[in-house]
Amino acid sequence: MTYGVHRSAAPTPEADDPLFWDEHDLAGWQLLMTDDGCFTGLTALEVIGIPLPPLPDRCPVFMALAKDDPRPMREGVHTSRHIRPVAYVVMRGLRVATVPEALAAAGRWVGLVDLVAMVDAALYLELVTFDELEEMSTSRRPGGRRLRAALVLVDARAESLWESLLRLLHVVCDIEVEPQWCLVDETGVLVAKADLWLVGTAALHEYDGDEHEKAPRRVVDRRRDRRVDEQGFVRRGYTAGDVIHRAVSILEDADRSLGRPHDPTRIRAWHDLLKDSLFTPAGRAAFLQRVPASPPRRRTA
Repeated sequence: MTYGVHRSAAPTPEADDPLFWDEHDLAGWQLLMTDDGCFTGLTALEVIGIPLPPLPDRCPVFMALAKDDPRPMREGVHTSRHIRPVAYVVMRGLRVATVPEALAAAGRWVGLVDLVAMVDAALYLELVTFDELEEMSTSRRPGGRRLRAALVLVDARAESLWESLLRLLHVVCDIEVEPQWCLVDETGVLVAKADLWLVGTAALHEYDGDEHEKAPRRVVDRRRDRRVDEQGFVRRGYTAGDVIHRAVSILEDADRSLGRPHDPTRIRAWHDLLKDSLFTPAGRAAFLQRVPASPPRRRTA
């Protein structure tokens, strides 16, 4: 599954992935802000067009306000007040924080896995540059430190959030991979472009989304698998369930290809990251615990 290819400038309710926040509702929330206020964090990222991890039903609308702005004391909104106004752009009538500001703001609350996946997406979609993110990560904005930690792990070549997760799983298990690797035959003709190549092996690891279960796609996939096999490579496809619930089986496959002893304890680093990730029920519950139910009193940078 590739994000961004068919995305329109103005998302519609008929999209395959319905928006979490209705933009008509956001327009109503915007009336509660002064002219210096804007949407930020996850809310801004969705309006901008960056795909998000699964959000819990009670996820609030995120707003950034100037230090002296009155705070809307309403249920369903989280506000942060800033000494330096947050830079924003206007999209479809909504004031939304710039991508670096929004990612830093999101980094204050989401898990590292989630932030890496969203940064991967923003870079892949060319909505921000690495230099812009690096500059933001050294600012005093809340979330800057988490953004700095994420930048060590990001890769702009991932074509979906789940590809980012699959890649990150390998990285934290000390498995060197090359994203979007091209397998060619002896004449230089492209055989397959793989999500991940396990460097130094004949193994290709890929994420298989729901579209791979559809009959026409299965036919195409099996033909591709045969071409890959003819080159002496093995292609392994993994589902979301494999990445989240059966990650040790992916590690075992990789260990076998690498010719190293299988050590299931290596997967603990991945499981530790998932505990705080919005891709898991436990992570979504932890997220709601981290986000204050009412606006914080302390003014932020």
